[in-house]
Amino acid sequence: MIKNFKWLFLVSLTFIACSEDDEVITYDSTDGLPLTSGTADFSKYVALGDSFAAGWSDNALFIEGQKGAYPNIIAQQFALVGGGAFTTPFMADNIGGLLLGGNVIQGPRLYFNGTAPVPVAGPPTTEVTTPLTGSFNNMGVPGAKSFHLLAPGYGNAAGVAAGTASPYFSRFSSSSTATVLADALSQTPTFFSLWIGGNDVLGYATSGGAASNPITPTATFDAAYNGLASQLAAGGRKGVVANLPYVNTLPFFTTVPTNPIPGLSPTQAGQLNFLFGGINSALAGASLPPRFATIVADDGNPETTERNPLLIIDESLPNISTQITAALTATLGPTTAAFVGGLYGQARHASNATATRDYILLPAQTVIGTTQSGAPASFSTIGVTYPMQDPTTLTAAEALEIKNATDSYNITIQAAATANGLAFVDATAIMNQLSSTAGITANNFTLTANFVTGGAFSLDGVHPSPRGYALIANKFIEAINAKYGSNLKGVNLGNYRILFPQNPANF
Repeated sequence: MIKNFKWLFLVSLTFIACSEDDEVITYDSTDGLPLTSGTADFSKYVALGDSFAAGWSDNALFIEGQKGAYPNIIAQQFALVGGGAFTTPFMADNIGGLLLGGNVIQGPRLYFNGTAPVPVAGPPTTEVTTPLTGSFNNMGVPGAKSFHLLAPGYGNAAGVAAGTASPYFSRFSSSSTATVLADALSQTPTFFSLWIGGNDVLGYATSGGAASNPITPTATFDAAYNGLASQLAAGGRKGVVANLPYVNTLPFFTTVPTNPIPGLSPTQAGQLNFLFGGINSALAGASLPPRFATIVADDGNPETTERNPLLIIDESLPNISTQITAALTATLGPTTAAFVGGLYGQARHASNATATRDYILLPAQTVIGTTQSGAPASFSTIGVTYPMQDPTTLTAAEALEIKNATDSYNITIQAAATANGLAFVDATAIMNQLSSTAGITANNFTLTANFVTGGAFSLDGVHPSPRGYALIANKFIEAINAKYGSNLKGVNLGNYRILFPQNPANF
């Protein structure tokens, strides 16, 4: 839109000078000048990536979410300067979820019912074994890691059940042996975007550091990413790449505090301080640092009572079950002492200190304070007397592993961008801004990483909301403008919703 009188005057001169055969010039650009693609050619744009590129939102892939994916928004702006059609492998509905041979393998999307995120009603109708025809510009594949984009057979529906193929790529791959990269290059693109690598650490993070979903080794990532970048940029093809934010800064990891437990009764606080103090003494006797905090009692004033940290399992700790059992046998008896020893051998209280910050995963909010089945009553309150188990927490040591891997990946991404002359988006900096108190303000809207209320993220706590995707698209466009001399303006964030409603009819 035209926002000052200078450009109104210039536009008026343009119309005066035009004859019926003259072209009317549009000034919907960053600088008020006629729109230009600069040195880039956007006539055939392909986008490679993972669930972010696909438009995943609210824990599912569905049509309206796909329409608002950041590559789709970018393509709409490219169309203003000669960009061609941009096709997407749409799902079958706005329910979300997947069927494999008629069986549900991925559930429906979430919506906010006023209290919490819950699944929408209705069965998924997108069948993995029903392939789509044609080629697709949006090659975003939910769940894809860096090396998956180069893996033959990643789109083979026969491998989905075994976990060797993607149910999403299987719907639109050109053949059972095709690779994502080959299918992208077969379209002879003139411009590309590549944002990949988040899943190389995300599965490890969201599982609480499970060994069954390891971080991709740096050497593996480097080889895959450099192969992708060099082949995509071959012949001087232009494109844009983005680095990776630290996944533990996403709302999935930051929403639940490490100290959500209110002050306990004086009696219970005294009992636990006696117990934890005894274990700390046993640790000191073994020349080990203390693991347990002093439990705070309720002082009757919610505004002044401190909150207590969660009790968690940390498998990186030395197991001192035997020492705990020996220290408590005289007080608790051999049976109870043995149970407590086994329960607390690798337990500690969660830390919120900057250098040793633990992260409590979003799903944990439904179990904190509930009762652990089968545990003695005195040791059954989850997070208070019964430790939060490993899948519900990401320890500081695990978060450091993720940070180190991400830092290494980002060095590779930046180097590949430089070596191949590509536009570069600093997604790490963007996420750091969103995670700050100030957030990011654009078009009179402020986005933050706060869960539900922040506007930038959807209800799964990992993937962006429609407005968040619009912000990402604008950041990509800014980088493209800066590198290639185009002057695309981007989109107004106010035109994109924060949350999808329950009823698709209200989209």
